[in-house]
Amino acid sequence: MQRAAEREQRDGRKQHEQRGKGLHGLQRALVCAAVVPAVLISAGCSSDSGSDDKTAGDTKASASASESASPSPTVQAAAYEALPEACKTLSKKTLEELAPEAKSGKKGSSDDASTRGSCSWSSLDNNGVKGSQFRWLNVSLLRFESDASRGSGDKRAQEFYETQAQDAKSVSGAKNTKSEPVAGVGDEATAVRYDLKKKEGSFRQETIVARVENVVVTLDYNGAGLAGEKTPSAESLDKLARKAAKEAVAAVKNANGSGSAGTPSSAPSKSASKSPSKSPSGSSSKASGSPSKSASKKS
Repeated sequence: MQRAAEREQRDGRKQHEQRGKGLHGLQRALVCAAVVPAVLISAGCSSDSGSDDKTAGDTKASASASESASPSPTVQAAAYEALPEACKTLSKKTLEELAPEAKSGKKGSSDDASTRGSCSWSSLDNNGVKGSQFRWLNVSLLRFESDASRGSGDKRAQEFYETQAQDAKSVSGAKNTKSEPVAGVGDEATAVRYDLKKKEGSFRQETIVARVENVVVTLDYNGAGLAGEKTPSAESLDKLARKAAKEAVAAVKNANGSGSAGTPSSAPSKSASKSPSKSPSGSSSKASGSPSKSASKKS
């Protein structure tokens, strides 16, 4: 009986130890279960914060890259900012040689004298039954502003210069057309001559298109012998026209002083929106005897 009692006592102690170990294990499990959500929550907060920081950094980097990839456009400023009065581009002596009977020049209409101008002179030396000599002269000026979206004034002027020269070579009904470059007149110049038959008589036409920086000068000069008079020679008209064109180009330079090129500009100039899309000669006075397409054609 004593041994049985001792055995029961030992068995009781074992059961008690096992129950203690079980309770201890359960307590540890509950503690771990309570700790896990806190760790998960902490990890979640840490992950969100990093995502926000990364997004903000990407936004700043994207904005910086956009700014550096889109610089403000620049364009070289136009060299010449003014035009001379068209009717004062030629000296009195030159006018007496080209249009001796002209009393005064007829100024063409213009909505902006700083960008376009023209003047024409008509001369009729009437000798009655002995015949008459007719001369018609026109000077047109067109100045181009630099524009950030359309290019520099020089480039735009050169494009118009080429168009004007081509138009002068393409007059309907013209015969014996001849074209050649002219040296010593502006930055570039072209002389075009041709014959044209009209009801008043046989006309000879000389057109000189010249470009100086951002300005294009177009000079039209024609003559005819009426009522039996001889038609003037192409050589005589060419010589006088070249002299007048050179003088008109010089007037443009004088109106702008030194005419030095300007500095780059990032915005269109004030009068860029007013830069005409047609030749100033399109607004000039038209003489009934003038066959010149470049003097009346709108570009």
